Amino acid sequence: MAYTDIDDPSAYFQTALYTGNAGTQTITNDGNSDLQPDFLWFKERSVSGNHQLINTVSGINKKLMSNSTSGEGTQTNYVTAIGSDSFSIGNNNGLNQNSVTNVCWQWKAGTSFSNDASSTSVGSLDSAGSVSTDAGFSIISYTGAGDGQASSTQTVAHGLGVVPQVLIVKNLADSTNWYVYHHKNTAAPATDVLYLNLENATADDDGPWNDVAPTSSVFTVGGDNGTNGNGDGMIAYCFAEKQGYSKFGSYTGNGSTNGTFCYTGMKPSFVMIKKSSGTGDWEILDNQRLGYNGRNETLGANYTGAEGNYNRIDILSNGFKVRSTSGNVNTSGGTYIYMAFASNPFVTSTGVPATAR
Repeated sequence: MAYTDIDDPSAYFQTALYTGNAGTQTITNDGNSDLQPDFLWFKERSVSGNHQLINTVSGINKKLMSNSTSGEGTQTNYVTAIGSDSFSIGNNNGLNQNSVTNVCWQWKAGTSFSNDASSTSVGSLDSAGSVSTDAGFSIISYTGAGDGQASSTQTVAHGLGVVPQVLIVKNLADSTNWYVYHHKNTAAPATDVLYLNLENATADDDGPWNDVAPTSSVFTVGGDNGTNGNGDGMIAYCFAEKQGYSKFGSYTGNGSTNGTFCYTGMKPSFVMIKKSSGTGDWEILDNQRLGYNGRNETLGANYTGAEGNYNRIDILSNGFKVRSTSGNVNTSGGTYIYMAFASNPFVTSTGVPATAR
């Protein structure tokens, strides 16, 4: 029995920390393997500022903000180059303000993907992007064809070859929410939606996914402008679980500092948690900012605030344990969904165990 699909998670996900210099700089990753990033998620830590989400499919001079409904913007002197294990930035304050500390979470996809729906009979809309079937991650662009009606339902090839557990979709042209599908959101997750830019609880809505769960080849979008805007460019980040590398689960809060233990099958390096049964921020924690248990620096995907110093979770060799009574992560009886990516599998394919930090 295989313990993990991926022995070295740093080949597919890494967190980089750096301090702005108001000039130009290249940030080199320090994992065990080279990582040429395709999805870069930036946030200023020491000051308030927008999240900056950049991908190589849209182009590194394009950006979106997870805390905003704004459409895609064009930037100069932002990310100026992508290296085999690095990225370079210019002197734009959004990423490189002098003396400001920053974080950049990076994912690799890496393999070009294109689907002509009429030729392949897979999906009803053409799609293209970058895919890693090994890591269960794809960045997919497509043009919407919705008109606000149920009859405008379309399907989009995601390239993963397995069923994705998480979809994050944004209309590039219009001011719309970020739509999130999570397979543990509710008992019927395709009938519901969460919004990455909002603290709102889960909403029952057939517009985003047309109440149809994704398959191993396509995901479905309904008549909603946020996932299927007529003639609008769309971007979708698609994630499928890989044993020992990623986990997209849920837990029930108990309101205690001796909180729920979430088994992930790996030592997490990144955890994003959202209360789905009520209002709450999308809290993001990782193993680089501060880097030890008992104190976890927190940022929120839906807000601009600077980093907070809170004891939210302990990162363990095989999962994480909730250590806070904050409503964002641990209301008694509350339902929470999470996304987690590994620094190490719990046990490698050769039987070597990970240790807690």
